[in-house]
Amino acid sequence: MQKTIHPKFYTDCLVTCTCGNSFTTSSTVDHIDVEICSKCHPFFTGQQKFVDAKGRIDKFKEKVAKSADYHSKKAAKVNKTKKLKKAKQSK
Repeated sequence: MQKTIHPKFYTDCLVTCTCGNSFTTSSTVDHIDVEICSKCHPFFTGQQKFVDAKGRIDKFKEKVAKSADYHSKKAAKVNKTKKLKKAKQSK
């Protein structure tokens, strides 16, 4: 291996999970923080926990509703300014 082109390799990289579990491995970084590990992952524990209460479809429908509301308010504002311009021109 050429010394100038490869990153430093750590043989004692510490991996820490949010559940409190930690272990060492090898990596190009010296410390890794993870959210889910084999101690708390549902596949390994056999217990299912819901991290996200809303599904993707519900989130999408919320975004569409917000977008429609935004566009309707924007259209109402544009219509209001057009009416004001017409009223000023007619005077």
